[in-house]
Amino acid sequence: METVADIFGSKVFNLTTMKARLPKETYKSLVETIRKGTKLDPGVAEVVANAMKDWAIENGCTHYTHWFQPMTGVTAEKHDSFICPTDDGRVVMEFSGKELVMGEPDASSFPSGGLRATFEARGYTAWDPTSYAFIKDKTLCIPTTFFSYSGEVLDKKTPLLRSMEAVNKQAQRVLKYFNIETERVVSYVGPEQEYFLTDAELYKKRKDLMMTGRTLFGAPPAKGQELEDHYFGQIKDRVAAFMKDVDEELWKLGVLAKTKHNEVAPAQHEIAPIFSTSNIGSDHNQLTMEILKRVAAHHGLVCLLHEKPYEGINGSGKHNNWSLGTAEGLNLFKPGKKPIENKMFLIFLSAVIKAVDEYATLLRVAVATAGNDHRLGANEAPPAIVSIFLGTDLTNVLTAIKNGEKSTDNATPFLETGVDSLPTLRKDSTDRNRTSPFAFTGNRFEFRMPGSAQSISGINIIINTIVADALCDFADELDKADDKDKCIDEIIRNTIKDHERIIFNGNGYSEEWVEEAARRGLPNLKTTADALPEFVSEKSINLFAKHGVFSPIEVQSRYEILIEDYTKILHIEMLTMLEIAQQEITPACISYANSLAEGISVKKSLNIEVPSEVAVLKTISDGTEKLIEKTKELKEISKTIPEDDALETAQYYKNTVIPCMNELRAVADSLETVVSKDYWPFPTYTDLLYRI
Repeated sequence: METVADIFGSKVFNLTTMKARLPKETYKSLVETIRKGTKLDPGVAEVVANAMKDWAIENGCTHYTHWFQPMTGVTAEKHDSFICPTDDGRVVMEFSGKELVMGEPDASSFPSGGLRATFEARGYTAWDPTSYAFIKDKTLCIPTTFFSYSGEVLDKKTPLLRSMEAVNKQAQRVLKYFNIETERVVSYVGPEQEYFLTDAELYKKRKDLMMTGRTLFGAPPAKGQELEDHYFGQIKDRVAAFMKDVDEELWKLGVLAKTKHNEVAPAQHEIAPIFSTSNIGSDHNQLTMEILKRVAAHHGLVCLLHEKPYEGINGSGKHNNWSLGTAEGLNLFKPGKKPIENKMFLIFLSAVIKAVDEYATLLRVAVATAGNDHRLGANEAPPAIVSIFLGTDLTNVLTAIKNGEKSTDNATPFLETGVDSLPTLRKDSTDRNRTSPFAFTGNRFEFRMPGSAQSISGINIIINTIVADALCDFADELDKADDKDKCIDEIIRNTIKDHERIIFNGNGYSEEWVEEAARRGLPNLKTTADALPEFVSEKSINLFAKHGVFSPIEVQSRYEILIEDYTKILHIEMLTMLEIAQQEITPACISYANSLAEGISVKKSLNIEVPSEVAVLKTISDGTEKLIEKTKELKEISKTIPEDDALETAQYYKNTVIPCMNELRAVADSLETVVSKDYWPFPTYTDLLYRI
């Protein structure tokens, strides 16, 4: 019987496989590139390609693909076979270093934000040796970057690697003042992935789920999440079997899938990995989302990754646990027993505080999507106001530093259980404030705002870059200082004084916090349409250019892609809603009303008075009229959408289209509660949430 240890990484061309198959010098050179980010030796590629090809063929592969992450938010791949013709009419299996290092997929149909025209189709993929190749569907998948003919990046991976290099460079500048030398400072990430499951046959009967990933109509079920019995509850057999297969598939791909459990809402679940470097963690999260969907189909299920597939219950997020550490294993956010005396920890903590305060709007941009707008600010996710949670103990430490106090009581208390037979438990110095957007949780930060369907690449590009910028400012000060120890103390104290407004340990859901945040001057960008212009502010453009993460034209192109994506999603939702209202709900309501009317007419012909049935008929008839009226309103609005300016279009959808869609939904959902289920044209929330 195969164990987890036997199958883990069995489909990955990882260091163990490389060491067994590559010549010693080739292996050593490649490891230098992977671990230190050194330039790839051109001679290595040919040797690696041959070994990679042999390994893949032994594992049943016939094709290879450059696996990359374009600006669609999902992965892309073009498959080529290993076959090469021979003179005798047969074939041999070949794969060259050139084919490994570079590919040339058509770039014209991917989102480019104006960087590529349709007639300028050429784009290039370039091997990323820092991420391991793997086998999927009998195909060798080679992680690559993707860029245009003129060199601008067209993907999410390249700027992520650039941001990792930026934070490495600036962190090393700071660490030298603590006499710490390291090969590399690495950003790590562990994304917790939430998702919903529903029965595939029911899903196929819901046009809105199929077209948009969320329900555009649906009255709330009699039971939602109010009993709080689903969270961490016993996992149903069908779901448990699905989760088991997901784990096994991910383990084969080297994904460190660790935790699985039921989430708050019915039919909602979560999977979480152990930390990986940001680039590998990003690759693995893309694979996780793909595997969740694929394995669900094998179990007659559908995995919903939309942030808000159902109204009235919790939506799904993707908690981005982020940290910095050295290649040798030193966690730079580990406070130690006496944080007030741990100056290295305090200066890196200060960098995050400064970064989040100065670039709160960019963090909001990082999570700005049409789907996530339904979730942020609800009592299930952080508000749109960005703040940092540090916990009482750490906040007290910073207050002591700000006030010039020499020490503070950091003793960690023990939990009193009141039961002698239970073990003594030490209380953690921080809590997990689920209302906080950016929370310190012991030795890392948990960014809770990202949506479940998002790629984490863009999120970590921004976190890495803004922290790199803060560290750069600190390093510049230290480089000029005569007394380095005194300068470190001043940096920490001044950062706390200048940026303490961003620290908030209370209830982020409360109205009082909204008012308090406004008094502090913290931005509250409630929607994607409000947030996205911040991406192309002069401050943001200068930040990315300074650290070599994005050129100004690359920032502008991504802004255009993001804002077009927002309006396109809402346009699809609007058209889908119109179709369902006109073709499904209205006919169903009319049919039921006609059936009621016919029954009433028969009874009246027999002198039987049925005032209650008449009242029901009137309710349905009036509701149907209102439904038709609201459908017409939305249809008329759809004809007047401005098209000349992308931001104006986005604002029109936010201010005009969405409110009209909400009104139409309210009428339809009200009708669902009175129309016979035999007549209602698609599965209800009760069906979708509980029939698995």
